[in-house]
Amino acid sequence: MNNPSRLKRGIVIKSTGSWFTVKDDNGLKYECKIKGNLRIKGLKTTSPVAVGDYVDFEFLEKESSDRPIPLGLIYRVHERKNYIIRRSQNLSRQAHIIAANIDQAFLIITIAYPVTTTTFTDRFLASAEAYRIPVILVFNKTDLYDQEQNKQLEELSRIYRKIGYTCLHTSATTGAGLDELQKYMTEKISVFNGHSGVGKSTLINKLQPGLELKTREISDYHERGKHTTTFSELHELWFGGYIIDTPGIKAFGMLEMEAWEISHYFREIFQTSSECQYNNCSHTHEPGCAVKSAVEKGDIAVSRFVSYLGLLESDQKYRPAY
Repeated sequence: MNNPSRLKRGIVIKSTGSWFTVKDDNGLKYECKIKGNLRIKGLKTTSPVAVGDYVDFEFLEKESSDRPIPLGLIYRVHERKNYIIRRSQNLSRQAHIIAANIDQAFLIITIAYPVTTTTFTDRFLASAEAYRIPVILVFNKTDLYDQEQNKQLEELSRIYRKIGYTCLHTSATTGAGLDELQKYMTEKISVFNGHSGVGKSTLINKLQPGLELKTREISDYHERGKHTTTFSELHELWFGGYIIDTPGIKAFGMLEMEAWEISHYFREIFQTSSECQYNNCSHTHEPGCAVKSAVEKGDIAVSRFVSYLGLLESDQKYRPAY
């Protein structure tokens, strides 16, 4: 039986399977294992503890010459405000939690070199809304764009700002926008996402020189078979906060949801839907649809509505999360 007075609080900053590195409130690190009967109620996972979890643990042994980090035993996981998961490859009804308590996700977007489509952007935003993870859009490589591409950049920024998303314009080459990006990352737990080639690792290395992150992008949609074991880590940033390093995903896997729920994760569609003639309006064929009317009037961007319809028709939305 543990002594409650001996329990310490900390955050899990690294997972390597059965061992977890926990940093306590004083900045000291401990190598911890999980108490045998620890389980998270209502969630079947490959492990009840994930990077980003706040835990209570008991200090067991001091460091020694052959083991430079003290040992501990995790007794309790605090309630999570959010988490992102991936289904286990071996246990069909279990999930692997990649990270928990994420403050924000940065989606790195490029108008060209390569092109990030609005379909990809909107699917990512809908997924993040479902996981309750705020997103900041970072339009990168701004130094490379011509006049037409700059017009496209401004139009996309206008669309997403109008519905409440923060949009940053950056260039790792010139340094433009990096101070603002750093300001948003300070004292937060952040994850970077985006297509391969959009400049995620270059931006991160500009902000935190010498940090060699795993930048192997593996799509949860198209290359699921390549997932085996994922070891995640929180890297401390010199200006305060953490960035999540996981050889994981370039888009969050969609939660299992019914077709009628999808519109809830498109902010402007959900807000406008309260004015539809029918409570269960799908915004596809029903009369008196306020959403279709708003699209026709330009109040809802056509690109966003097209992304919604594409997700509505896609069977990927039904892939179970756990």
